[in-house]
Amino acid sequence: MKNAEAEHEPIPELPGPDDHVLPAPPLIPFAEPWECELYVPRDPRGPAVARTTLKAVLGAHGLEEFTYRAELLTSELTTNAVRYSLGPATVRLRWTNPVRVSVMDTCPVFPLPLAQGGPHAEGGRGLLILDLLADAWGGCSLGESLFGVGGKTVWFELVLGGGDPPPGGGSGDGSAPKPPELPVLAA
Repeated sequence: MKNAEAEHEPIPELPGPDDHVLPAPPLIPFAEPWECELYVPRDPRGPAVARTTLKAVLGAHGLEEFTYRAELLTSELTTNAVRYSLGPATVRLRWTNPVRVSVMDTCPVFPLPLAQGGPHAEGGRGLLILDLLADAWGGCSLGESLFGVGGKTVWFELVLGGGDPPPGGGSGDGSAPKPPELPVLAA
């Protein structure tokens, strides 16, 4: 009678000191400004997805310097979007040096400064955290439109090192990126 145990493939061994290990993939160059966007459902797991995605994108571009502050601030903004809006949120990451992260949601109400609950209050510190950790931040209302509800966008910027932009990068002076020039159309 044969052994009743199923045959298994051998378990691979970890590489030894003399074995060759594949190198990590090269960083993605950023000679030009770039951006990525993530749609976050109204779900308590949304902020964790946003943090993980942000960390992966910044790491792929060699921008680990931003990771801690960007993760914390993105988590704060995304948590508020998921908690207080009635729909999904959009997280947009744009690199021009400074890096700008914006979170758009469907709630038109802006966050308020620290509530009168004092230091033991459970909430109300979001704007204080933005003030302390972001190099710049702001927000704007999105009015109702023909295509859907309004809402708001809250953004923050983080400047790389001393503010020197990489080749082909942004202004590096901490100011908001300039909007693109639009052509003038004749009436």
